[in-house]
Formats: sequence, C-alpha cells, structure tokens
Amino acid sequence: MLSPISLYFRAVDLAERLLPEALLLLVARFGIAAVFFLSGRSKVDGLLTITDGTYELFRTDYALPMVDPVVAAHAATYSEHLFPILLVLGLGTRAAACALLGMTTVIEVFVYPDAWPTHLSWAGLLLPLIAKGGGALALDRLLAPTVGRSTRP
Repeated sequence: MLSPISLYFRAVDLAERLLPEALLLLVARFGIAAVFFLSGRSKVDGLLTITDGTYELFRTDYALPMVDPVVAAHAATYSEHLFPILLVLGLGTRAAACALLGMTTVIEVFVYPDAWPTHLSWAGLLLPLIAKGGGALALDRLLAPTVGRSTRP
C-alpha cells in the first residue's frame, strides 16, 4: 500500500505531465483575452462603432483625471479588441499582456478600487505571460524561436 505522501508525489508527477507549461500559458492567453475582448464588444455596435453609452460611461463612471473622455473611450475600446486578438494568436504576447496589465492598473486605481479581487485574478493570468511569453503554442515562438529562452546551461 502506498503512503499518502507517495500518492501525493504521484499525483504531482501526473499533473506535471498532463499540464505542460505550453498548455497553461495557452489557457492563460485565451482566458484573459476573453475577459477583455468581451468587455470591448460591450462598448461597440457592429464591428467597431463606439456607442453613445460608451462615451457617456467615460464621461461619468469611467472618468479619468487629465484624460479626455472621448480619447479614453477610443483607447480603451480599441485596446480591448487588439490586445486580446494578439494574445489568442500569441503574437507580441509580452507587450499585449503588459498593455492589459496597465489597463487593469488604471481601472483598479481610478475606476473601481474596490474590485481588487477581480483585478488581482486578471493580473494572475497576465503576469505569467509577461514573465514567460506565450509559450510553445504561440506565433511568437515561430517568429523568434530563441527569444525568451534561457541561454544558461
């Protein structure tokens, strides 16, 4: 009979084999991309026509200091479309993740400071992408196969 510690280490070994880094990074890319892309889609009609309601939200609820609400509405809406697409493709993964982490920080600090649990969960998906890149299942790896890989022996 196996001891509980042996069973635990067998389970850990199985998890490491079934959940390789490439899969974890792919899930992180798709998961956080969905959050931001769906938010972006709620701000537009059709392909990318920003709604009057979006402009009003940026004038009132989402008002940022020293940023014109119309500029902020456009920047946020287009960012919530572009960067998630890049994440899904795994193209410019680190830059896209940094941009979305920046948006998350602005939202946390200036718009919804009490929503830190949600924003922390977003950061939890974005930070590994910044640190590790898109993984083996990303276009980044095809276009620049050695970028982000350790050169240490």
